[in-house]
Amino acid sequence: MYTPKQSNIQILIQAPDLPIETRALTLNPTSTIRDLKLSLLPPQILDSFFFTLHGKILHDTSTVQKSGITPLSTIVLHFRLRGGGGDGGATGAESRDCYLNMYAIKKPDKVDPNEQRLSKWTTCALSFEPLRHPCVVDSLGNVFNKEALVEALLGKKMPKAFGHIRGLKDMVPIQLSVIPGLESDNGGSSAGARYQCPISGLEFNGKYRFFAIKTCGHVLSAKALKEVMSSVCLVCYEGFREEDKIPINGSEEEVAALRGRMDEEREKVREKKAKKAKKGELRVNGDEDVSLDSRLTGKKHGIDAKAVERVDGKMEKNGKVVNGRDVVKGEINGVKRPKPAQPPPNATKEVYASIFTSSRKTELKETYMCRSLPLGRN
Repeated sequence: MYTPKQSNIQILIQAPDLPIETRALTLNPTSTIRDLKLSLLPPQILDSFFFTLHGKILHDTSTVQKSGITPLSTIVLHFRLRGGGGDGGATGAESRDCYLNMYAIKKPDKVDPNEQRLSKWTTCALSFEPLRHPCVVDSLGNVFNKEALVEALLGKKMPKAFGHIRGLKDMVPIQLSVIPGLESDNGGSSAGARYQCPISGLEFNGKYRFFAIKTCGHVLSAKALKEVMSSVCLVCYEGFREEDKIPINGSEEEVAALRGRMDEEREKVREKKAKKAKKGELRVNGDEDVSLDSRLTGKKHGIDAKAVERVDGKMEKNGKVVNGRDVVKGEINGVKRPKPAQPPPNATKEVYASIFTSSRKTELKETYMCRSLPLGRN
């Protein structure tokens, strides 16, 4: 079969990514796009470039005729960009799994240390609400709103971190001095600190150390206590010892020292109660060690002291009471004891047993003629 010979066509080539001017080339329609590249570029960099016609990519294996190139058409030579991760800095060595793993791990939010410090010193350690009167502090220096603490104790919802708090007796009421001008801000709507040292004027915001005096409850800065060396409170002039100072929101070392001091004090209280228990004293509700007389007498319990003395006395065989009061033998508090009832004559245990039908024994035997009749009752 005869195939007519096709004439060559002339096209225009542009290369905006390269410093090459627009040029005209004459091509055979049966030539491939790769042959076109070889006429312009070295073989080592052919894969780094590609041609487009009206925005459509031309593959290297397709011919000029099949690619839709007509005479005087303009094709554009582009540089091929490697990678393509979409972030502008990807390389061919990175895979899709790298990006998935990178975005799958949730990074923790960064917390401003200043905001965290201010929140610790201006809010309740239990409810995280702004501090407001009345406030209390525990043996480890944690500050609470008294109302929130009482609700947690009554509802038995104390967190494990505050397990050392057993009741309000473990707390110390404190008096925080409000910064002048913020007296009406009882809800704590101000962004910064609301309290200050009444002596030095330093704000209660965590930048400075503060101590709570256990004897009076005033909260003073460490600077004020250092500048004025005194064994009395600088506000109310009540005396205190060095161990009566509780550091507010102290460091880990200070908290460890306070915990050790708290354990020592509780151990001393247990030893004191144990010694009192050996001496014959009793405990009431686990709070105080009191003797029998103090536990049963007094207007609080509504018990007559003279009646307690009469009950507390022990009777001897000769009818005398230990406290010296003589009574007749057989009497209790002046009242004669009733005599026990005497059994009737001829009463034996068989007589009493006859009252109950289950104790009656019979020698009658059941037969098929009287199987439905109760034996011993017909």
